[in-house]
Amino acid sequence: MAIELRSAGVDLSFAPILDLDCGVSGVIGDRAFHSDPECVAELARAYMIGMRRAGMEATGKHFPGHGSVAADSHRELPVDPRPLPELLTRDLVPFERLSHYGIAALMMAHVVYPQIDTRPAGFSATWIRDILRNRLRFQGLVFSDDLDMAGAEWAGDPEARARLALEAGCDMVLACNDRSAAVRILDHLGPWDDPVSHLRLIRMHGRNKPTRARLGRSQHWKKAVDTVLSSEENPLLDMDL
Repeated sequence: MAIELRSAGVDLSFAPILDLDCGVSGVIGDRAFHSDPECVAELARAYMIGMRRAGMEATGKHFPGHGSVAADSHRELPVDPRPLPELLTRDLVPFERLSHYGIAALMMAHVVYPQIDTRPAGFSATWIRDILRNRLRFQGLVFSDDLDMAGAEWAGDPEARARLALEAGCDMVLACNDRSAAVRILDHLGPWDDPVSHLRLIRMHGRNKPTRARLGRSQHWKKAVDTVLSSEENPLLDMDL
């Protein structure tokens, strides 16, 4: 997947999913690797390594875990009532493992965990600074989830959402599906300059500037495609790249 994106000039992908497939979330569902946190961690690690071979860093999501709530944060604000000890032994395991494995970035969840904080995780300094940074020792980049989602409406208008997410500890905020909201953020947020965030962002830049022809000759790519699909099912294997 990273090779296909790099060959088209895209050097950033918000993948892989680190949420667990707990059988309750329609929006996560089969986007998740597995229901077992250890399996998710190891599969995501392999995914991260594969992305790096194509010159792209990984972004794990949605911290601290979106797979145990039925509500879709695109349409409403989910609430997960579980206490922190339970989350630490389940949903947070893949994020902790990938942090130790050196994943470059994580994306926050628009989910409220009221036993930890009344704010959604992406607007919570408790989650970002206290738990993710201090407890899990994550040193990479923190993205907000899309601020245009209904799960972010808790924070107010677009510029308020951006400001609260940055104040909570996000390095970069996303406004993906509402151009007018993105313009409002740019026009009204004001200067926001954090040298540490800049250093984290530099790490996300693509490497090696690969051409389509060279990537198409990659044995890693050919092996990955051959593993997933047979040659009869996948015309890419027979393309003249």
